[in-house]
Amino acid sequence: MVEQIPDSFPARRLDGKVAVVTGAGSGIGRATALLFGREGAQVVCADISGREKETAAAIGDGAVAVHADVSLSADAKNMIETAEREFGRLDVLFNNAGFGGPPNPLADIEEETFDLVVAVNLKGVFLGMKYGIAAMLRHGGGSVINTASAAGLVGWKGKAGYSAAKGGVIQLTKSAALDYAESGIRINAICPGMTWTGLANADDDSEPPSGKNLPQPMRRWGRPQELAAAALFLASDEASFITGTAIPVDGGYVAR
Repeated sequence: MVEQIPDSFPARRLDGKVAVVTGAGSGIGRATALLFGREGAQVVCADISGREKETAAAIGDGAVAVHADVSLSADAKNMIETAEREFGRLDVLFNNAGFGGPPNPLADIEEETFDLVVAVNLKGVFLGMKYGIAAMLRHGGGSVINTASAAGLVGWKGKAGYSAAKGGVIQLTKSAALDYAESGIRINAICPGMTWTGLANADDDSEPPSGKNLPQPMRRWGRPQELAAAALFLASDEASFITGTAIPVDGGYVAR
């Protein structure tokens, strides 16, 4: 299947598209779900927290909330089936849900903690793609965006399990992109650096820290909206010739 480049892109870049966003209750997921909605998509907002309902309500008509633990096959399957049942198809899947776990040297990481970090951050992406790609094949193609991390590209002290899981997300992304490159399905990852979200104990409305002592060359934390903008680009037809990439959105952190 060869996509034709349009003469011009629509003012709303996701008009007519249906998207599933995981981790939609807060942070990057919420910012992306809201942006997708403003850009014309019908959005399934999936989260385990209960706050997915607030995000769907903020989007308004054309959005539904689904309670989902992405590490559970039944929940992952249900969020995809909800998109097909409510909106008739699936065009965009943003596998974003994740958490970091407590910072510890490797030998001090509890086995249960390691298993949970891998289950949510890596297995959750696998399950989302497993069911989401099957839906996209039924409907003629689509775009998958996975949230990896700068920690999947370089080591982060005290975050061995998280770094391993996010590195796995990058390799899942690349391998799946090759599997479906001829099927009209593009699969990419974004790699956030230090981003001012609940994972950093940030308040949604507070300004991210900045200053010369921060490790990012841009000397500030990222904002969820900046990660959402990267996800929107990859979801849109503007990225029609991009697949198998892992794009750092990190203020230059991994460029050193």
